Parts: sequence; structure tokens; C-alpha cells
Amino acid sequence: MTWRNWAGNQRTRPVRVVEAHDAGELASAVKAAAREGLRVKALGSGHSFTGIGVPDGVAVRPPTGPGLTLDGHLATVPAGMTLRALNALLWEQGRALPNLGDIDAQTISGAISTGTHGTGSTYRGIAAQVRGLEMVLADGSVLRCTPDENPEVLHAARVGLGALGVLTAVTLETVPAFRLHAVERALPLAEVLDDLDELAAANDHVEFYWFPHTELAVLKRNNRTVADGPRRGRATEWVGDELLGNAGFAAVCGLGARVPTLVPRLNRLMAGRMAAPEYVDRSYRVFCSPRRVRFLEMEYAVPREALGEAFAGLRAAAARHGGDVTVPVEVRVTAADDVPLSTASGRDTAYLAVHVPRGRPHEAYFGAVESVMTALAGRPHWGKLHSRTAAELRPLYPGFDAFVALRDRLDPEGRFRNAHLDRVLGVPGA
Repeated sequence: MTWRNWAGNQRTRPVRVVEAHDAGELASAVKAAAREGLRVKALGSGHSFTGIGVPDGVAVRPPTGPGLTLDGHLATVPAGMTLRALNALLWEQGRALPNLGDIDAQTISGAISTGTHGTGSTYRGIAAQVRGLEMVLADGSVLRCTPDENPEVLHAARVGLGALGVLTAVTLETVPAFRLHAVERALPLAEVLDDLDELAAANDHVEFYWFPHTELAVLKRNNRTVADGPRRGRATEWVGDELLGNAGFAAVCGLGARVPTLVPRLNRLMAGRMAAPEYVDRSYRVFCSPRRVRFLEMEYAVPREALGEAFAGLRAAAARHGGDVTVPVEVRVTAADDVPLSTASGRDTAYLAVHVPRGRPHEAYFGAVESVMTALAGRPHWGKLHSRTAAELRPLYPGFDAFVALRDRLDPEGRFRNAHLDRVLGVPGA
């Protein structure tokens, strides 16, 4: 088979693909690959834009079943289960994850391995909720990690980049199921920037989308509520998510690519139409939205206090190099965590994400934005495009060398390496 990621910018032909139904089958696949001198890479949903998940030997699909096991507030799930499936199963049990990103197609192992984070100044990414792991190591053994059993591996493997082993099961801290009250408004950009600190402090989850070459932003505020309404009707939901959010947006991207001089007007039009009506729904239905227009993305995490300078630099980069960009810039904030390779490790964080439609040139725009972010100690999202190397990343993460040492101990023959991991983590012994 030919494997390609969701965006289509990464592709390869693995030697073979193994569908593993349990840890035993996955361990057998790893042992067989070792006998043949082949590398192994777990397949998720392909939502990484980097080559982090590219299989250049044996591709394995981690178990997707059986369903979740709930023990009080702890939920243990198969590593190959998607967030979409997990969210629905948790809701049936009266539980939920406290924070989510805006895409639910990822597998739970892919989401934590690359540092999927969501937004909220007092909330942390999904990996910070991990309380246990099971994974197959390079020698084919199955390692269980809890706070009492192999705690040093658990500490690092919560954002493991697929470099330590192949996850087979994940245990997550959950909270009682909750609804969110969503309010979205198109506002002057200057007003959003001026009020962002106060907005982040006053609301559970805040983010905004800025449309390049305009003075407009769409501000999104999501807060926990016990109310049941107002609800979005099916027609309203379809118009917002499908007609405007996907079909209409695809048409705007296509027109902007053909006639770049129209982009400022198109972006102003979309900013005014993008904001959804005020509504209440299950938490995961508010956090996550369908994404059918394919794009390329780069996202950087900067110290929270550097957000203003980072956004100003990004805006200047868009003016110089993003004249035909119709995809909005997304800005989010999260609390610090203690995960060694989390982009929020040890610091409250602001995230700035830039996008272009698939097939459009992105190098100059992304490169200019990256220069701004690197000057502010920015950390690139592990699953999104960037050009950083191990030598450049090491100073950004106090736990970087300890993580690499653990990788070298658990995988001395490089069974789980690939070209991208060699770039961002370094080659053992080099």
C-alpha cells in the first residue's frame, strides 16, 4: 500500500502493514521486524503534517478495541481508538476529557504523542491527563507504566513522539461530563488583542481567529454550564459547519488562489460569516469541528508573555509573504505542565498557528513566521511543519537530554527511528 497523511504532503510505501488486535500481536510484529532488520512505526490517523509518523519499514496499527474500561475517574482505552469514538463512549459513562483540540479524528496515542493541547489559561493539554501507559518496546516486551511502576518512563512517554515504543493502551484522568456555552463574535482585532488577558482569565476556554489582511478577528469563548440551551438546530449546525465552514471556505480558498487581489475582501467576508450563533452542547461537540478542507499548518508555542510581540511579527510576515492567504491564524493559550517534551513544559504558553490550503506555496510565509517565533524561544508543535533540528530544540527543553537518553536505553538499535525523528532528536552516537 501507499501510505499518505491527511494533508497529502507525507507519503511512503511501508514494507507491510500489520493490524494488531492486542499487545501480543503488536509485540509479535515488532519481533518479526527486528529479525528482518526493519524499523517499525505506528500508524495513527495521519493528522501530523511533519514526517513524525512516516513508516519506512513495518507499519503497525495499534489496537482499536475493546472499548474503554472505567475505574472511578480513570479511563483506560486502546491506543488506536480515535478521540471521536472516545468522547462518545466517555459521555455514555457520564465522563469527559477536561480539554480538547478542535479536531477529533486523531487516535488517542497520536494525540498525546505529538502534544495536542486545546485552549484555556488554566487548562493543560491531553498528555497532562495521562495516568498510565502500556507499550511494546523494541525487544518485543510489553511495558506497563503507572505512577508506581516504571514512573520515569511514564513521565517522559506522555509526549513520546513515537520514539520510545508503540503504545497499546492509555489511561486518562477524566472529569464528570459537562456542557459548554459557546459564544462566537466577529470583533475588531485591536479590541481582542487589548482585552485578551482579561478574556482568558474570565472564561474557561478562549481562542481567536485572525483573518490576514483584515482588522477583524473571530473570538470564541466556551464556558462550562448546567444550562441545556440555547441549542443549535440541525439546519443551523449544517450551515455553520458544512456550508460555511467547509464548502464555502473551500470556495473562498480557491477563488483567493486564482485572484489574490480579492483576498482582503474575501477574508473580511468570511470573518463576518464564520462566527456561529450562541449555543450550548456537549463539551466535545463544542471543542471539536469537522475539517474537510485540507491544508498545511505550522504552529509555534511561545511564552505567554511574548504573545503580543509574536503576533505583531506574524502579522508583518503575513503582509510580506502571505498575500494570497485565506486561512485564518489561530491563537490559543494554555497553562504550564510538567511533561518533558510538551510544548507547554514549565511555562504558561500561547500558541500561534498559520495555515495555507493544500497545494499552495507555503515556504516563504511559514519561514518568515518561524523566524519570528524562534527569536522568542518558540517551540514548534511536534506534528506540524517546522525546520528545527535537535541542536536547536535541545536548549528549549530542560528535559531534552534525559528524554534522548531514555530513548537510547529503550531502543538501542533504533527500531522506532525514522528520518524525521533523527532530525528532531538526533542520531544515537552522532
